[in-house]
Amino acid sequence: MVSCPYCYSTRIFKSGFRVTRTGKRVQRYLCRSCLHKFSLPRDPEVEVNVSRKLSEPSKPIEDLGDLDGLNPLAPEPGLKDFTLPPAEYSGVHAIPKFGKALYSLYLEARDSREEESGSNPPADEPEMNLAGDEAMSVLVQQPGAAQGKARELEGILISFAWWLKKQGRSEATVRDYCKMLRLLVKHNANLDDPESVKEALARLNKSSRWKNLAVFAYGAYLRMNGKHWDPPSVNITRKLPFIPLESELDALIACCGPKTAAFLQLLKETGLRVGEALRLKWSDVDLERRVIIFNESEKNGNPRIFRISDRLITMLNMLPKKNEKVFPTCYNSIEHTFKKSREKLAKKLNNPRLLNITFHSFRHWKATMEYHKTKDILHVRELLGHKNIEDTMLYIQVEKTLFGEENSEFTVKVAKDPKEIQSLLEVGFEYVCEKDGLMFFRKRK
Repeated sequence: MVSCPYCYSTRIFKSGFRVTRTGKRVQRYLCRSCLHKFSLPRDPEVEVNVSRKLSEPSKPIEDLGDLDGLNPLAPEPGLKDFTLPPAEYSGVHAIPKFGKALYSLYLEARDSREEESGSNPPADEPEMNLAGDEAMSVLVQQPGAAQGKARELEGILISFAWWLKKQGRSEATVRDYCKMLRLLVKHNANLDDPESVKEALARLNKSSRWKNLAVFAYGAYLRMNGKHWDPPSVNITRKLPFIPLESELDALIACCGPKTAAFLQLLKETGLRVGEALRLKWSDVDLERRVIIFNESEKNGNPRIFRISDRLITMLNMLPKKNEKVFPTCYNSIEHTFKKSREKLAKKLNNPRLLNITFHSFRHWKATMEYHKTKDILHVRELLGHKNIEDTMLYIQVEKTLFGEENSEFTVKVAKDPKEIQSLLEVGFEYVCEKDGLMFFRKRK
């Protein structure tokens, strides 16, 4: 198996070929973990080419000055100053501890800067894979970087992302808020003028939910600068979710690979959010008792405990346990795999309904079915981890629309002594009434 000679990761992509001096074609690889390009030394004339390896060590943390003040790597005159996070590293991938969202923001800024400049680095100049303050200094010191407003915006977004991180916001929130501001500026919004931002929001052909998130993002930016504004009113109309059939969910699970299938089965049985499922650790899974204890809820949700089926246990046992996380992958990667399998199955079965199924559809299906079985909205709220019960009330309307009382079917049992009553309650029957000394119980089929 091919592994990266720098970080020893096996997450490798094939990245074209290189031609040696003798005319031989040699396969080149790209490491998905540390982004190094290399070739395997198949013969003496081919040397391992780690073209993005750092030639000098990063600056120590104590040499970076006051982290809450201005960054010692000051931008050129005329550009706004911005603070940068400390250059702390975690593991061999040199990803800063302040989070992947802020580091990816730097990478996006670097790529957009190269596109705007329209120039590629010289062939004899090696590429560099930098991190931390040393990487961020490229934004203000690289001689070939684009000038003016583009570089000023990069500094603003990095400063904003680091401020959000210090406020305790999640990686997803940091990423989404920065994307909102970048798109507003792209549509000629002046971040220093709230009226200009309102005009940009009015011109954008986006959904009300997107505009509401953009209002929150810009409001956070103003709070960072000690300013206030009169935000526009955005009327959000909540749509009823698409609830697939259980047979459609099972068909999707069956057509995916082992890892994606286990991930989808977990969503189906627990109703976890996608981000919560990706953060699940092996220490949270008790295979002996067949339960999952989840404490790291999104959106300040409540911790939950779930009982899982033997089928899911079997699928989890087939996964490798080399990482502390059950699914050591990113959202974009597993979503791409899921979409490819979904499109292939929809075409094979000629069922376009499958294209409407997303990861969150499993959560909607679980909530609707739980309320249909129990008629207990508090139980559904606890299952989903909602803080506000109004978010859970949606599934009452969905359940009534899909099933309706006239279509409900029950199993009715009669009991006359305490032992029979206890046995019925233990298997989920609920008390209905008492007549002629007999107690009637029912349970949905």
